[in-house]
Amino acid sequence: MTSPNAQLLKPDNPVGIVGYGAYVPRFRLPASEVSRIWTEGTSGLPIKEKAVPGLDEDVATMSIEAARNALARAGIDPQDIRAVWVGSESHPYAVKPTSTIVAEAIGAVPNTQAADWQFACKAGTEAMQAAMGFVGSGMAKYALSVGMDTAQGRPGDALEYTAGAGGAAYLIGAAAEALAVIEGSYSFVSDTPDFWRRQYEKYPEHGQRFTGEPAYFKHVIAAGETLMKLMGATPKDYRYFVPHQPNVKFPQRAAKMLGFADPQVKTGLLVGVIGNTYAGAAMIGLTAVLDEAKPGDNILMVSFGSGAGSDAFHIRVTDRIAGKPALAPTTQSYIARRTQIDYATYTRYRGKLTMK
Repeated sequence: MTSPNAQLLKPDNPVGIVGYGAYVPRFRLPASEVSRIWTEGTSGLPIKEKAVPGLDEDVATMSIEAARNALARAGIDPQDIRAVWVGSESHPYAVKPTSTIVAEAIGAVPNTQAADWQFACKAGTEAMQAAMGFVGSGMAKYALSVGMDTAQGRPGDALEYTAGAGGAAYLIGAAAEALAVIEGSYSFVSDTPDFWRRQYEKYPEHGQRFTGEPAYFKHVIAAGETLMKLMGATPKDYRYFVPHQPNVKFPQRAAKMLGFADPQVKTGLLVGVIGNTYAGAAMIGLTAVLDEAKPGDNILMVSFGSGAGSDAFHIRVTDRIAGKPALAPTTQSYIARRTQIDYATYTRYRGKLTMK
């Protein structure tokens, strides 16, 4: 039941996505390699493989690639960007912003605001909501929001199978020039400690089955249902449903719980081949959808961040989508560009061996 205090997040001036871009590292670690090392079996693997960053890649470099793709599709002057925001739970520095590195690299400095965001896996979508308000209020012509993460997971932990690398960037601007209009958003949060990493700890901890209920499903379903009610929409009004993707099963179950019938709605589900990209998980799923969407298609995107909360977005694709996917590498092209590695190489790339 929708709370009487639930309110649609919608700026006075309509806004939308004027450019978008994804980035996925080329290196892939098969789930069978993790299983070979830790369980000596290959049955019941949660995904096929996951993306792993190279030795010269981190959240900053990957965010720059995604941001450049977004700019290529938008075709705007980066000097017109008034905010560069990067959401992640694996920023390269504990004290030094990632956002200023990205802003400098894309040519948006010095007349811009920059900040790093965190809220586990929804750090990128909360930056998108802030960009909606920033642009919709007239304070900025464009704002850039990025969700990006590297593969984090304790050796042998269940997360090591699914914790992948990659993400997406979205340039938010006026609806009149948007390839997809964000017609409304809604957020649902609670203090649900299902996943955390304390200061100085190298790897995150998780509540195992607790991460499904009351964490993921409670928040994703509540956010999705409430936004649809606030928009006066039903599942039949959407061509695509893009949820947060911590694994393969959760998004499929959430789709059914929300009333989306297969094949009525496509999910933009990528986690099986690139892993859970954390802050960019729902956002990179949306890039794959925008690569193939048609004018008039409605999209429901619902992120999830442990701790816990979900951001839901009602997005309508416009005629301006025509030709935009071809202006930068598509998400599927990044997925197809792969180099398989073994567990030893993965261990080296991710710095899992430490010598004191």
